[in-house]
Amino acid sequence: MRYRARPTVRSARLVVAAMTVGVFELFKVGIGPSSSHTVGPMRGALGFARRLRRAIDGGEISAVHGVRVHLFGSLGATGVGHGTVSAVVLGLAGHEPQTIDPDHVPVFMRDLTVSGTLHLPGGPSVPFTTDEHVLLHPDTVLPGHPNGMQFEALGADGDVLLEHRAYSVGGGFVVDEDELEKSLSQSSDVPHVPLPFPYATADQLVATCNEHGLTVGELQRQNELATRSEAEIRANLMVIWNAMRECVDRGCRSEGELPGGLGVQRRAAALHRSLASRPVRSEEHTSELQSLRHLACRLLLEKK
Repeated sequence: MRYRARPTVRSARLVVAAMTVGVFELFKVGIGPSSSHTVGPMRGALGFARRLRRAIDGGEISAVHGVRVHLFGSLGATGVGHGTVSAVVLGLAGHEPQTIDPDHVPVFMRDLTVSGTLHLPGGPSVPFTTDEHVLLHPDTVLPGHPNGMQFEALGADGDVLLEHRAYSVGGGFVVDEDELEKSLSQSSDVPHVPLPFPYATADQLVATCNEHGLTVGELQRQNELATRSEAEIRANLMVIWNAMRECVDRGCRSEGELPGGLGVQRRAAALHRSLASRPVRSEEHTSELQSLRHLACRLLLEKK
């Protein structure tokens, strides 16, 4: 199979960042609806919680009486509707995007509202309300990236004991300020090992496939084998596949209003019932099934 390169208008930096990562960096399991507005902020908050724990254990800071999060730019503008607020709270509490049960999220947030207390990983427990401790700054864009976050640990007098700024740059990737100029392939998520078929642009990928007589899938499989065994690759791919299937199944059975407070009604379940009642499978029927799968996956604040 031969491929033809197509012209691109993307900047070189963005192309490099998008192309040199592997399958398991591109496909991340986590709560939706957005990898940049939900998964990334959750990982950023979890990273800060771990950083804070290390600082406490190392004696760098003493008693922590509170934590505070600032969401800037795009994250601040859509923080509620895209689940960013709940995502950072979950991360601060020690939850990971790939393991959190979507059904647990509303329960967790209700319990937090009732108790007014957030339990940080390994302690301490601190007073916390989303209105007071997750501050939205939609009109302020940090110089590094539109999706900026700042995390703060507070002392008894409200003084900042520890702060950390991070950016959710897309695809669930989170970088610090000193990592912004690096490509995503240089992030800690991607193993730093030589690949048999490296490429930095789509044109290079096409040329390499044609040179070696490989499909894109075959080439990528060889690259993945540089860092994982065949069994690990298959197991990890099945995790992704099962998460996708669970997302579709959840969407097809969930009724009511989508989370986020925007009043958007779920549509996948009704469409599923309509399609299931039709005895004839036509081309139109197949097309509508594909639309159903898209709705079930994309329009839910669920695992994806």
